[in-house]
Parts: sequence; structure tokens; C-alpha cells
Amino acid sequence: MLVDDDAVLRNGLAALIASEPDLRCTRQVSSIAAALAAPGPAPDVILLDIHMPGTLGSAGAAALAKKHPRACILMLSVTEDQDRVFESICNGACGYLLKSTPPPRILDAIRSAAAGGAPMSPEVARNVLTVFRQLRPPPTDHGLTPKEIELLALLADGHSYLNAAHKLDISINTVRNHVRSIYDKLHVHTKSEAVAKALKHGILR
Repeated sequence: MLVDDDAVLRNGLAALIASEPDLRCTRQVSSIAAALAAPGPAPDVILLDIHMPGTLGSAGAAALAKKHPRACILMLSVTEDQDRVFESICNGACGYLLKSTPPPRILDAIRSAAAGGAPMSPEVARNVLTVFRQLRPPPTDHGLTPKEIELLALLADGHSYLNAAHKLDISINTVRNHVRSIYDKLHVHTKSEAVAKALKHGILR
């Protein structure tokens, strides 16, 4: 189903879809209200414009997702507006395409969405990744001392207790004491668990 108030673009997309033997455009409407009122079976994919009169597509995605929970909603926009991207995704959209996307890639995105994928234009995907990186919780050292972190980094690189002791200029017994302290603070029981948790929480990079 195509939901776009631009009749020229809507007809062009419908013709593009109709030219493919494995795709079919069953409905074309110009607003969220018309999409919600459209009769017939649920579509597999909904191509939804963001900027339309009345309810914005990014907000109307929630109502469409509720009516057609099995449909994949692909947003169409002329811009990579970060706020609209996340509003759309939070409201149930599974993909986001710029209208400047080449026709063959739009067709591929429709197929990907129908198969359960989450297609996005590269520019949008980059923005999404950037925001998610910014939303990561700040790393925590779990109370490890600088010396314990240095030791853990050496163990992560494959050094033995003896080699680590030489590099840190401490005794092997001190290394063992540090390791016991690391295990206690990270609530783990093995070196591999300690390294994995340290990497996950940003203690080691």
C-alpha cells in the first residue's frame, strides 16, 4: 500500500512496483485517515510518506502498525530528519528510505521488508548508528584500580601471569592477588569471563 499526498510520486511508485512480476501495489491513498479506512486484506508492506497534510506519517505509523501488525512500514522522506526517523521507528516503522533512493534500491527495500528485513538509506543508517553510540551508557570501571585494569589488559592480550608480573614489575603472588580482586569486583570466576565483561562495559577497549 502506498500512502503519499503527492499524486505524481504515488503514481510513479505504483507504476514502478507494477513493473515487477513479484510485486503488486494493491492500494494508493493520500492520507493516514484514508489508509486506516481502506478496505481489503492487510498489505505486506506499507510505503508511508512522512510529510502529509493532517497527521504526519511518522506519527500515523503507530495507528497503521496497530491496524496491520504484520505489515512492515517503510517510511519515505525527502530529508534524513533525525527526530522523524526515531519517531517513526518508535511508532512501529521497520525501515526508512529517502525519496532520492534509486528505483532499483526502493524495489529491493520492499522485498527486504516483506522478508522481515529493516532497510534504510545509507545516510539514515549512519545517523541511527551515531545516535545509538551516543546513547550507550558511560563505561564503568567497577572499582578496579589502574593496576588491575593494566593487568587485565595484559591477560586479555594473552600474557601469562608470569609475563604480566615481569611487565608490571610485581611478583607472581601479587598478580594472583590482583586477579582474585578483579574476579570479586566483576563477579566472575574465570579469566575469559573477566575479559568479556571488561570489554562489554568499556573497561578495556
